[in-house]
Amino acid sequence: MIGRAAGAPVVLSPGWLVAAAVFTVVLVPLGRAVAPQSGTVGAYLLAAAAALLLFGSTFLHELAHALVARRRGIEVHQIALTLLGGHTEMGAAASTPGSSALVAVAGPVTNLVLAGVAALVWQVAPAGGIVAALALAAAAANLVVGVLNLLPGLPLDGGRVLEAGIWAASGRRSTGTTVGGWVGRAIALGVLAWTLLPQLGRPGGPDLTQVVWGALIGAFLWSGASGSLRTARAERAVEALDLRALTTPAVAVPARDRVATLDVLGVPCPPVVLLGEHGEPVAYVDPIAAQAVPSAHRAGTPLAAVAVPLPAGCTVPGHLAGAEAVRAVAEVAARTPVMVVLDTGGQVLGLLRAVDVIGALRPRR
Repeated sequence: MIGRAAGAPVVLSPGWLVAAAVFTVVLVPLGRAVAPQSGTVGAYLLAAAAALLLFGSTFLHELAHALVARRRGIEVHQIALTLLGGHTEMGAAASTPGSSALVAVAGPVTNLVLAGVAALVWQVAPAGGIVAALALAAAAANLVVGVLNLLPGLPLDGGRVLEAGIWAASGRRSTGTTVGGWVGRAIALGVLAWTLLPQLGRPGGPDLTQVVWGALIGAFLWSGASGSLRTARAERAVEALDLRALTTPAVAVPARDRVATLDVLGVPCPPVVLLGEHGEPVAYVDPIAAQAVPSAHRAGTPLAAVAVPLPAGCTVPGHLAGAEAVRAVAEVAARTPVMVVLDTGGQVLGLLRAVDVIGALRPRR
């Protein structure tokens, strides 16, 4: 960690140092062309300054995401500068399409503004000087980064805007994520074709630098788009979650009743939830333990003796679905793996196991 911004730590990964060194070496010829009188050391210093300006722009891009996210009530965990630029890690996804689009567009808009400012500096700076060269490099880099990030495919920011638009129109975030992911894959292939195909007939052979960077960027975009499609499958599973469908129907009896009550319910006996003095669920019967009670002792053995206790707050409303259901189950599952599902009137519907919810959320292949 190198500091804090927008209330979150700023993390500099080792990969950033590698990228900065590579950019410096790549930009050295530009430094020699701009300032031939400065010599080799001066060319490297100029190239390093241009690389730092580029990564400074990346930081401001991520900072814009973080500031808008906080403004929209989204927790920001960290701002990371990495080998391929950077990312802003947030505590949760935006809850509305509008918030998602605003957070996404803030980064590339910042780059476009920086490109405009750098272009103004280039115009007023002495022609042919180092300041003009750096300003021109910053303007070009920010323009490229801003426009590239506005392309409408995930994982790019423009893909988030596309996702938000389809989410708002369809009412389903997963639909927007799916479309954004497939468009992102198409953009990845387009970037590969745009950078690699011209190299095939290039006199003197392909430019290895362009080949490597084209392949790297294309692979990054393809990987991010594929990850978005996996996310869309998980989102569809969440959207389809219905607690009632996963609930095993149960009957509720007072905890003071005896094991003989189970014989009245018949065989096979449905799951039984025991209720306390105020009608709150306090336990559920272990059917194996109940069956092991001899016939001669069933009328005198309390159900509590063959039951698994439940902690306070072990209930979830049965009408919940989607993300609300996931949050409710996660909260109760921290206390007990088995919970009681209640109807809107507070009556027991049945038992729900956290493992069944996890299974329902696991994407099917």
